[in-house]
Amino acid sequence: MKTNLRISGMHCANCSTLITRTLKKTPGVTDANVNLSTEKAAVDYDETKVSVQEIISAVKNKGYGAQVSTEADKTTEELEKKEELARTSKLLFFSVMLAVPAALLGMVFMERVPYAIYFLFLLATPVQFIAGARFYKGAWSALKNKTSNMDTLVALGTSAAYFYSVVVMLTNPMGNQYFETAAVLITFVLLGKYLEAKAKGKTSEAIKKLMDMSSKTATVIRDGKELILPVEQVVVGDIILVKPGEKIPVDGTIISGASSIDESMITGESVPVEKTAGNAVIGSTINKHGSFKFKATKVGADTTLAHIIKLVEDAQGSRAPIQRFADSVSSIFVPAVITIAILSFAFWYILAGKTLAFALIIAVSVLVISCPCALGLATPTAIMVGIGKGAELGILIKSGEALETAQKINAVIFDKTGTITKGTPSVTDVIPLPGFTEEEAITYAASVEKNSEHPLAEAILKHAKEKDVTPTEVTHFTAIPGHGITATAHGKKIIFGNRKLAAEQKIDTTPFEDRLTALEDEGKTVVILAVGGTPAALIAIADTIKETSPPAVEELKRIGVEVYMITGDNKRTAKAVAKKAHIDNVFSEVLPEDKARHVKELQEKGKKVAMVGDGINDAPALAQADVGIVMASGTDVAMEAGGIVLMKNNPADVVKAIRLSRTTMSKIRQNMFWALVYNTLGIPVAAGIFYPFTGWLLSPIIAGGAMALSSVSVVSNSLLLKYKKI
Repeated sequence: MKTNLRISGMHCANCSTLITRTLKKTPGVTDANVNLSTEKAAVDYDETKVSVQEIISAVKNKGYGAQVSTEADKTTEELEKKEELARTSKLLFFSVMLAVPAALLGMVFMERVPYAIYFLFLLATPVQFIAGARFYKGAWSALKNKTSNMDTLVALGTSAAYFYSVVVMLTNPMGNQYFETAAVLITFVLLGKYLEAKAKGKTSEAIKKLMDMSSKTATVIRDGKELILPVEQVVVGDIILVKPGEKIPVDGTIISGASSIDESMITGESVPVEKTAGNAVIGSTINKHGSFKFKATKVGADTTLAHIIKLVEDAQGSRAPIQRFADSVSSIFVPAVITIAILSFAFWYILAGKTLAFALIIAVSVLVISCPCALGLATPTAIMVGIGKGAELGILIKSGEALETAQKINAVIFDKTGTITKGTPSVTDVIPLPGFTEEEAITYAASVEKNSEHPLAEAILKHAKEKDVTPTEVTHFTAIPGHGITATAHGKKIIFGNRKLAAEQKIDTTPFEDRLTALEDEGKTVVILAVGGTPAALIAIADTIKETSPPAVEELKRIGVEVYMITGDNKRTAKAVAKKAHIDNVFSEVLPEDKARHVKELQEKGKKVAMVGDGINDAPALAQADVGIVMASGTDVAMEAGGIVLMKNNPADVVKAIRLSRTTMSKIRQNMFWALVYNTLGIPVAAGIFYPFTGWLLSPIIAGGAMALSSVSVVSNSLLLKYKKI
């Protein structure tokens, strides 16, 4: 069995790791994955050995909240996230309003304001215990579970500064205090928490938007009567009538009638598909023209759209959380610092025989200089600047997680239509045959297509307009679904259609068969024009590739990224397009629901995969990928499922996004290095290692200054990203 749980109370990646470990150790649980960003846990279990309530209890015993996640929870979850963001925002504002005057008073006006330390106490105390309460709770939770996290670091660092200052205030009001250090540190960390909450508040609405796209009603024929019913009441075997412009309510098979159906919201392909009796139709796609009846074959949770929704949910839930480097360091760093502080205190007070005040100053100096301000700022500042830089380049990075993960990408899968190609069909070739000119061919073609609702008509008419050709009036216009058009112009019968229509109308294609086949081999749709029974021209129509696609592919290869193209097209068309785009690896004839499987297969081979697409059919693959990259011209659902949005719809920006990620992560590593170097070098000095030889002792105020300097260096290094050429 499988159940999904909503988890509350997680503070960082260590929390999700702890819960995952706890669940996996629970008897009867076969597998578990906790997603920090979605705050969900997917649990596989043996219902004969463990109940859902026992699984929930295991989580609660670790100090976290848990409950079964249901469809009805989606609205509640959204409201809860908004409320959490609002609470964090108010807390941050509260902290800033007190920390800023505290910083000014403590660092600038300390000697000018009488009883300044008491004012600082009044300003810092609410920050410490109201704004900082969440860090104490997180640290206590971590302690109960025999681990440590960033909350532990924040609680220890600020507490050391605050309580030392309280002692100073009570014993020596004119002494050095660190109230403002504690207040400012909590404010900085709260800012990071606010940004994190804001990112969580924007959790994907892809599922909701997918559901909104489904048809709400269906015209069902029962007992010879047309009944308009809610789509939920449609059952397998029902005969359904679909009129022009309506959405197809469920999956099924056409039994009478014919039409052209826009399946772009499911397949991503821009050209509507001709459908006749016997052809399958997909629920939620749009009937362009004509009426038809079909028999329902899949309803409810079995429809293609419902299946895609499920795939998106599974892919989002299975994505492993990113382990923050700072949290990894903190699990080792915090116990080490505490140990050093205790040992330093014990050495100087017990072994060296120094006074309690002397030993206490040593211990506090160790804790203050190890205060995790720089460590806490190292990642969020760089990510903030990196995301801002991306926005300037037209690359919208929706989360720090996406920015962080993109650096590891070594395989990119491009969807074909609208990503590698322009997404709109256009005339690529007009080949007049003996006895006719190009202008005559375009005139005849535009004339018959003027009254057509065929999806290729727009491309023909657009080309005629570009060539300044005016269509003439035609009579006896007949559209033959799936074949083409016949009409009469100037007393001559015009035939404009595919091979089947040409054969039915006794048009001999043998003389130009080689050219016809060559165009088809290039992945183009070829329409044959005949006038008065004589072949007049071949007109090829195709969705052309973007000019920026080939250089983007070459640049990806140059930076060590494998490039793939995925499409529902047949192998011949797919290879033709891939060749033009310089792509060597092609997945063709891929059904919408199978795209995510191809992504997963590459991941199972050890690849870090980015999926680039723009259609709803890409949503599961975008969610399954390590990073989903979406063209801004794509559907809202695809944009929600993706982690990075390319506003310029330019494949070359995929390269820039990866480079930006690599550059940002390089800055983060530099920040971490400097943050840890300050602590690594400062802690021994604070512990008094040089005191026996030089008599010099690092005071807490110098320790606080070193901590502040490390923060300044980290922020300054992050800001240099603004001037980096990507």
